[in-house]
Amino acid sequence: MNPDVLIFGCTGQDGSFLCRSLIKKGMNVLGVSRTSKPNLKNLKTLSITKEIKIIKGDLTNKKEIEKILEQHRPKKIYNLSAQSSVGVSLAQPYLTYKSIVDATINLLEVCRISDYRGTIFFAGSSEIYGETNEPATITSKIDIRSPYALAKYQSYLQVKAYREIYNLRSVTGILFNHESPLRSENFVTQKIINGAIQCMNKKSKQLRIGNLDIIRDWGCAEEYSEGIQAIANANHLKDQIICSGKSNTLKELVEIVFSYLNMNWREYVVSDSKYFRKSEAMISIGNPTMLEKDLNWKAKVPIKNVLQRMIDHSLKNTSINSPPKTL
Repeated sequence: MNPDVLIFGCTGQDGSFLCRSLIKKGMNVLGVSRTSKPNLKNLKTLSITKEIKIIKGDLTNKKEIEKILEQHRPKKIYNLSAQSSVGVSLAQPYLTYKSIVDATINLLEVCRISDYRGTIFFAGSSEIYGETNEPATITSKIDIRSPYALAKYQSYLQVKAYREIYNLRSVTGILFNHESPLRSENFVTQKIINGAIQCMNKKSKQLRIGNLDIIRDWGCAEEYSEGIQAIANANHLKDQIICSGKSNTLKELVEIVFSYLNMNWREYVVSDSKYFRKSEAMISIGNPTMLEKDLNWKAKVPIKNVLQRMIDHSLKNTSINSPPKTL
């Protein structure tokens, strides 16, 4: 039986939540991983490893993608794969470009040549807007500040072009920052949480991070998986922004985390210029009104609640037994 949905990047934060959501809705989901031995940690955390089949497939290898689509012909495709860290992209721009731009054009071309009629969703990034002087809309000025942002913008243009030129049902959802207990350790929210727990457990005396004054639109990754589906399920495909429309400084996130652990963050946290990025945007906020107006979907979970879940999850994986206070 052909799968209802094919998901590239099924083991990442977003892919794992999307898999669980679709499985709960009775969908037959087929996941694709770059390796034959994927990291199943997130799927195990969500208790869905036995409910999803995963096959090997590298989006940078066009022949592999051709074979997968020929064999499985899914009704819908989600591409949530690729290198997703701005920091990593600054150190490895070529690999970032290849994992995003090459992967996008390969999937689009295979779908075009095979006359694929299902929907193909691509995960975009708010990084393409850089500094947002006002909440970003889909038509806001592009402000490229990293190789990651450049690759994501090229991907966005490719997807749009194939939809408009070839009538391919391809669409991009541009996601602003979104967090969860599945977030990997190289992202700042997880660094703050793990660092705070280490300070509480007296394994560390300091948490050194970058600019505390940056402002971001932070949301809930689990919730955003529903926004992704709303965009992909629309009768009229339209590139959309997925965001909360609310903003917090990094300092406010630090305060939330340390307060939850009954600690004064000022005693432990050091803003170290070593971790400042020269090209980093000071403020990045999205405008959620178009998605709500078009598809009646909006984010509801505050970042404060998301951080609480992340802390609880991290505490379960440490030797600390004292429960934190309720936010």
